[in-house]
Amino acid sequence: MSERIVTVGSAQGLHARTAKIFAEAAAGRPVRVTVACGAKGPVPAASLLGLLTLGAVHGAEVTLRADGEGADAVLDELSALLARDLDAEDAGAGDAGTAGDAGRG
Repeated sequence: MSERIVTVGSAQGLHARTAKIFAEAAAGRPVRVTVACGAKGPVPAASLLGLLTLGAVHGAEVTLRADGEGADAVLDELSALLARDLDAEDAGAGDAGTAGDAGRG
């Protein structure tokens, strides 16, 4: 079984929006991935509700585990996603849309 320990990079932690992004990414992978945070878990990485029960805040260390062919590559991809500040990326996308609307009206 392959394992990665990752620090949650999103400023607001693994809340509904960021957990949804992560769960959708995990669901599209060919191996089953689980996530644990401290004494909570493991839960399926593709389960939005499961991820929310972990209470993973910004800076928390979570453990990703997977088994099977391609597990290392999948864990590398999901670890990189979890380590990013998805909140800041979302805010940047929202700002871009707002700026485009400023000249209208």
